[in-house]
Amino acid sequence: MNSCFKQQKVSTAHVMVVGCGALGNEVLKNLVLLGVEHIVIVDFDVVEMGNLSRSVLFSKADAEARRLKVDVAAERLKNMNPAVEVRTICGDIAYDVGLGLVRRMDVVIGCVDSRWARYCINRLCMRAGIPWVDGGIGELEGTARVFVPGQNCYACNLGPEGLKDLARRMPCAGVIRRHEEAGEAPTTSITASVIGAVQVQEAMKLIDRDTIDEGHLTSLCGKMFYYDGQHLTTRIVDFKAYDDDCPVHEQWSPVRPTHLMDKMTIAETLADIRQTLGTGQVCVCLENDCFVDFVTERSNDRRTDVMCPGRAVEQRVAQHAVLRGIPNSGLYQHEYREVDESFPYLTLTLAQLGIPVSDVLHVVADGKDYYLEMNVA
Repeated sequence: MNSCFKQQKVSTAHVMVVGCGALGNEVLKNLVLLGVEHIVIVDFDVVEMGNLSRSVLFSKADAEARRLKVDVAAERLKNMNPAVEVRTICGDIAYDVGLGLVRRMDVVIGCVDSRWARYCINRLCMRAGIPWVDGGIGELEGTARVFVPGQNCYACNLGPEGLKDLARRMPCAGVIRRHEEAGEAPTTSITASVIGAVQVQEAMKLIDRDTIDEGHLTSLCGKMFYYDGQHLTTRIVDFKAYDDDCPVHEQWSPVRPTHLMDKMTIAETLADIRQTLGTGQVCVCLENDCFVDFVTERSNDRRTDVMCPGRAVEQRVAQHAVLRGIPNSGLYQHEYREVDESFPYLTLTLAQLGIPVSDVLHVVADGKDYYLEMNVA
């Protein structure tokens, strides 16, 4: 172990890695080699043949069986160090990761390939008051950045145009396919090795904060590391923005622990919250998604029940015999973004509402905001 970092702090640290592709593989491998023993992996994808040219943890057999990336990665990490504890979440960082779990991390490392995913990581980390390290790769170049609550915010750095472009995806799998079609050897694995190493190095500094606070090491917070493999150059540029009026980096505090669980009904949840807060009227704000009970066709107002979180509506429509042929512009969805005693489906559970395990609920009662942490699984 490098003497720069205290082994006890490293081994007891809790690190979440979001994304299990080329970067995620390198980051996870490095974390285990450095001695981190508590890791959470988040990814929703399966291993494919195209992953094998740039992913050290995956094999041909994994791709043929279309195994979940999180399951394979956890298995390989345990092989490297049986002492490591790995928790896997097969899901989307935007909706399936509870804020209560993020609050228990020392650092989050983003290995994702879209602005939207980075925005969602940033939103969670800012609410939880947890620093995160971002990485991005593309052919022969890559970047690494650090975002710390109160100092640097990804959303603030995007600017107005960037915020409009959040949905754009530029996955590295597309880069690989272009090179394969052209008969060229993809270099993504090399870039991933470089950027993944920088990300873990910066994460170690955040885990052992004394190295920064005492001036022994310098953090990338407020800066961006840029690697150019084509000309073998690197540079560090300023990358810092923190607008006091930005709603994305609002920290949810104080957070009160509760015994709420995702399997509880909404009626049970509201009753429990009323008792906890000692008030008569409470409202749970659905911050990350809405709940949709039905959609109607604009042409005839014919109603079709869907009863699902907003993120699942498109899939429900695609599976419906009548609705699947209608463009989205021809449909209207009836949605809820707040839940109180007037909500007509009080027997639904929090999970059915789309709230993940170990989340923190934003509750408004008597004109005041409260942040209630569900029982952390």
